[in-house]
Amino acid sequence: MKIAVTSQNRKTITEHAGKCRKFWIYDIEAGVVTGRNLIELPMEQSFHASQHQLAAPLTDIDVLITASMGAGLHQRLKQGGIQPLITTEEDPDVAVAAYLAGRLERMPVEFDTGCGHQHQS
Repeated sequence: MKIAVTSQNRKTITEHAGKCRKFWIYDIEAGVVTGRNLIELPMEQSFHASQHQLAAPLTDIDVLITASMGAGLHQRLKQGGIQPLITTEEDPDVAVAAYLAGRLERMPVEFDTGCGHQHQS
């Protein structure tokens, strides 16, 4: 299993999953983290810019943890077999551990992000 976590600043779980270009990728085996790598995508491979396909480093993820995403991206991920999760947890390691333990606090999908339009990624 692979879990991706949005982390534009490389430290915390960040918002705007559709525009994020930096992700921590966690490799999970038998419920245990076996590896963690940071990937950085070019702008044209962000979810927002590449609306019809996932960037190669993200094609095999099973879960995406983020601080916010629009309804369009949420639906797109679900249709692609990826579980999208929005959380208020800020620490990527803590969020992944909580997810694996079944304790990650989840927030609803944001239909209007407050930035003047609905996100349809």
